[in-house]
Amino acid sequence: MAIEPKTTREHILSLYGHISGVKKNLKHVHEDVENLGGKIDKIYWVLLTVAGTAVLFVLERLIN
Repeated sequence: MAIEPKTTREHILSLYGHISGVKKNLKHVHEDVENLGGKIDKIYWVLLTVAGTAVLFVLERLIN
């Protein structure tokens, strides 16, 4: 069971602890999102290449 803050000061200090913890976690999340961005770009280019190849394949079939 958690200890409940009795005064406004204790409540503010309790909230400050949670907020500073969130700020620390956000830096880690930001780094993960940046790393994920590169992977998403690679997937995007692979899908774009596959779609382009499919279009060229269909055009070749239509011309012949």
